[in-house]
Amino acid sequence: MTTATASFAPLLERFFTQRLMQQRQASPHTISSYRDTFRMLLTFAQQQLHTPPARLALQAIDAPLIVRFLDYLEKHRSLSIRSRNLRLTAIHSFFRYAAFEAPAHAAQIQRVLAIPSKRFTRTQVHFLRRAEVRALLPRPINAPGSDGAITHFSWWRRRPASVSRK
Repeated sequence: MTTATASFAPLLERFFTQRLMQQRQASPHTISSYRDTFRMLLTFAQQQLHTPPARLALQAIDAPLIVRFLDYLEKHRSLSIRSRNLRLTAIHSFFRYAAFEAPAHAAQIQRVLAIPSKRFTRTQVHFLRRAEVRALLPRPINAPGSDGAITHFSWWRRRPASVSRK
């Protein structure tokens, strides 16, 4: 294996240019989110490993480093669990790509891909007050003060006669 293949920087560049842009045709929002993730990861790796990003080898970016990075995001950058999981998704995507490009590092890649997302509780709306329900439900078209918007109720009145009315 050549040093260019084992180097992290060219592999990351190919991930963005070939995989995300050409093959997957990812949206600009996805690309910028992934870019921000790797900027933060490279900065963190430089601080932890005392190695500039251009000299990082793929084997230096291992599962313990990524777990420390995710903990750093939560504790020191105050990222929510959802944002942390989004950063982990970007890292997982890169390592799935790296599995095909650098098979010599399969064991390391497998350990990174085994890092689980954190669970979080979703807030639920248990009930709505009567005024909140009224605000959400649109008025029929012929009602006083109606803005003429097409609603479920107006479609039901205007549907073709061929549609059965049960």
